[in-house]
Amino acid sequence: MNSSYAVPAVALVVVATVLVGAFGLRVSRTTSDFYVASRTVGPRLNAAAISGEYLSAASFLGIAGLVLVQGPDMLWYPVGYTAGYLVLLLFVAAPLRRSGAYTLPDFAEARLASQAVRRLAGAFVVGVGWLYLLPQLQGAGLTLTVLTDAPDWLGGVIVAAVVTATVAAGGMRSITFVQAFQYWLKLTALLVPALFLILAWQADGAPSRAFDEPAAFREQRTVRVEDGLTLRLDRPLTVEAHGTVDGRRHAGTRLHLPAGPHRIAAGTRLTFAAGTSVPAATAHGADDALSPSRAESRTERPLYATYGLIVATFLGTMGLPHVVVRFYTSPHGVAARRTTVAVLALIGAFYLLPPVYGALGRLYAPELTLTGDADAAVLLLPGRMIGGVGGDLLGALVAGGAFAAFLSTVSGLTMAVAGVLTQDVLPTRGVRHFRLGTVLAMAVPLAASVLVGGLPVADAVGLAFAVSASSFCPLLVLGIWWRRLTPPGAAAGMLVGGGSALLAVAATMAGSPGPGAPHALLAWPALWSVPLGFLTMVLVSLATPGRVPAGTAAILARFHLPEELHTQDLSREAAAS
Repeated sequence: MNSSYAVPAVALVVVATVLVGAFGLRVSRTTSDFYVASRTVGPRLNAAAISGEYLSAASFLGIAGLVLVQGPDMLWYPVGYTAGYLVLLLFVAAPLRRSGAYTLPDFAEARLASQAVRRLAGAFVVGVGWLYLLPQLQGAGLTLTVLTDAPDWLGGVIVAAVVTATVAAGGMRSITFVQAFQYWLKLTALLVPALFLILAWQADGAPSRAFDEPAAFREQRTVRVEDGLTLRLDRPLTVEAHGTVDGRRHAGTRLHLPAGPHRIAAGTRLTFAAGTSVPAATAHGADDALSPSRAESRTERPLYATYGLIVATFLGTMGLPHVVVRFYTSPHGVAARRTTVAVLALIGAFYLLPPVYGALGRLYAPELTLTGDADAAVLLLPGRMIGGVGGDLLGALVAGGAFAAFLSTVSGLTMAVAGVLTQDVLPTRGVRHFRLGTVLAMAVPLAASVLVGGLPVADAVGLAFAVSASSFCPLLVLGIWWRRLTPPGAAAGMLVGGGSALLAVAATMAGSPGPGAPHALLAWPALWSVPLGFLTMVLVSLATPGRVPAGTAAILARFHLPEELHTQDLSREAAAS
């Protein structure tokens, strides 16, 4: 990819982010401004800001990469990400705003009057936030590497530095303007190139249906295998090899590989003839980018994997810390509901675009399924399909949009994690300690992104959704709608549901256990961990009826009744006194 245009485009996005954040800093004067923008953000601005932070690297790059590799089954990702806001609208948005809390731990304490539950909720906010931050920083590194061949850690460091400065300087007020600006930038960055790519595809005579047949090389192409992988052939394959195949060295040898698995060593170059179907591949080795666990669990048990994905994305949205904190900035519950409706429209429009890039990638860049760079399809397609200065300019626009995706999502996550660290970990509160919390919130995932290779971007985000759905979804739904919830029940449900999902995530990222049913259960934990969390929370609460907090009826009334009634009650109390 020609970086003579792309690098300036990324630099412009970074500079624009700093300038827009500086505007927010000018109007950010109080502690309330830093945490919740003084609860004065209207529905339109808030919807754009929520959409900006929600549409992350998984949305901008990862969905297209998964569609390229796995096919149309991966369209459940954008469906689930969007439908999660419908669940949020129906069950959580307005009551959560009326709770008057700043963070999810604040909500837990306000509902259950328990410091222990508050601390546990804070630990899960930090865990989910860090798990979600990791693929954003890795995606930034991938983008900069594709653009400039820079080290894969540099992009994450740049994003971390810009976001830390913006959040620490202006807090919620600053990032609200930043994220709203970045939503429209991301939408433009995908929409404009997509229009040109579709025109080029129609004029090229390429197949009109990308998913009717397996992906194939439309012309002779040489693929360099960066990390070792295993080709799984369901039919014989003829290929020219430079490197090691099945333990034997070859120098330009024309090989006829029979059906079955074949190990390809790192550094091997394979030349495929035009019309050859792209073979299925899984990575091997410690630093795999293709993640055999996730790919194999989908292949072996596709129905289970699909249901696991649906449950995680539908129910996980309501517990994402950077999403939930946004509803505390709405002036009242009605505004929170209107904001959610607007978000459904904005993210629904955006999610029409990544699958287009995935489908075109199957036609024009199928080799990315073998190199482990499927997430880069969005970045590479303009140059591959259009070429010349036009392709470079469109590629630069996409690159700028990709960096906007990293910056906006990382800003929201850092804000949410820093708020919890400041409120529940650091010894004192206030703007100065919030800035220290911002640095701490970024340091851990940045170090992990530098030291540890991860799953494909959308897969890693899907795991964060599973943990969120298993811990915060039961807490929010039962906390808002069930008066018999007790502190022991809430704590036990979060520990059992969220803890089991977190352990499954750790095992999946570690690449264990081997293939089979345990693989699928751990790779897609939401299907069993979410019911387990709900069941545990209900049973323990029923077993501890004496622990229902005093004043629960009044608290639930505040969650569900319009704010005007609370104002009238307060006025009557003041007059009576």
